[in-house]
Amino acid sequence: MATVFAERIQTVSELTHSLRGLLETSFPFVTVTGEISNLRQPSSGHFYFTLKDSTAQIKAVLFKPQQRYLACTPSDGLAVLCRGRLSIYEPRGEYQIIVDYLDTKGAGTLRLAFERLKAKLADEGLFDPARKKTLPFLPAKIALITSPQGAAVIDFIRMAQSRFPGVSIEIYPVRVQGEEAAAEIAAAIGEANRRHTSEVLVLCRGGGSSEDLLAFNEEIVARAIARSALPVASAVGHEVDITIADLVADARAATPTAAAELVLPDGRILKRKAAEYTTRLIGAIRRHLAIYHRQMETSQRLLGAPAITVAHFFLRLNHTRDTLRHATQLHLHRNQSAVKELLGRLLRNDPRQRLANASVRLGECQKRLGLLINHQLERKQSLLAQGAGRLDAVSPLAVLGRGYALVRNAATGAIIRSASQTIIGGCLQVKLHQGNLDCTVTAINTATCRPPTQTMPPRHR
Repeated sequence: MATVFAERIQTVSELTHSLRGLLETSFPFVTVTGEISNLRQPSSGHFYFTLKDSTAQIKAVLFKPQQRYLACTPSDGLAVLCRGRLSIYEPRGEYQIIVDYLDTKGAGTLRLAFERLKAKLADEGLFDPARKKTLPFLPAKIALITSPQGAAVIDFIRMAQSRFPGVSIEIYPVRVQGEEAAAEIAAAIGEANRRHTSEVLVLCRGGGSSEDLLAFNEEIVARAIARSALPVASAVGHEVDITIADLVADARAATPTAAAELVLPDGRILKRKAAEYTTRLIGAIRRHLAIYHRQMETSQRLLGAPAITVAHFFLRLNHTRDTLRHATQLHLHRNQSAVKELLGRLLRNDPRQRLANASVRLGECQKRLGLLINHQLERKQSLLAQGAGRLDAVSPLAVLGRGYALVRNAATGAIIRSASQTIIGGCLQVKLHQGNLDCTVTAINTATCRPPTQTMPPRHR
């Protein structure tokens, strides 16, 4: 038995509290449909009832602060749709549903769809205040998306003209209820953005039931509002009516009349403020002028009369001008004298005269150079003639002129000095003083020839 109770022992309160935490964590929100029974409302104002069906029941409580959101009055036997949180009432150990929203079962389907879409768009951030655009202070033109036959358009225009007469209102006529209303509203929002002739867009519709306002709870309308580059103000239904369009829009007005007050300032108030600001501005300017006038008087006392000061400076200006003129003339005279002196020096060193003198000297040099060249040529010619005479005296050609001849082997060109250097039939070339002879050896006579004292190898030329 000791092992059975070895685990931690809890009190009833601890166990009930743990079960309550587990239940509230596991079922944060539930939606339950059933029939109300045992309804009672004590002096606290809370509703206590049982929600049951054919086989089961659950306790329920609707606290007084939540009753302002009721779409219907609870009563016994009424089939309802409840949305809330599960919890345990610890003193009795009973689990119950704490109701946040209650509606009749038929309307509850629409409300459930509304809550689901609302949660979806909230998760996507479409209701985030950070993404909402600021309405212009004084729009030049307003795009009004509404039914042209409804009273809402009349209320809006009447209030708009009352607040700021002459404002331009561009109406985009759409159906505001029915199956095709949501598509028309979304298309009108897109068209207003494409045209971009207005500065603010207003969705406008009068009051009605939840079914009448269904078009403004459609996702297509919410997406169109979120995509709009123009700021969107929503004025759908009465003050108690909250639609998806109201939550996505950049601003919400309770009624069409309030929407005109929201998007347009009161012209009369603006005029009064403008007049007030004008008066304040004139007063400020006058005060500043008075301050500047006093400062000017103080400065005048310190500086003296402007006319006298100007006359004094005028005299100083004349004196400075005369001094400057005299200094300029003196400087000019000095520069003119310097120019004359430089001009004289330049004339004395005129390049043309120097070129003429150089030309005369050049002519004289050319004559002397010609004489020297001729003298050198004559001397060189005499030396050349003497050298030619000496060369001619020792030239072999001079010997030929005295009757001698120069014999060569026609084949080898070797000089023939002895008859033994030839053969019968050999060809010889004989060079005379004038001309050459080609000869053939027909006979050789070596008797009278004195043999050479030294055999010399043939020479080739």
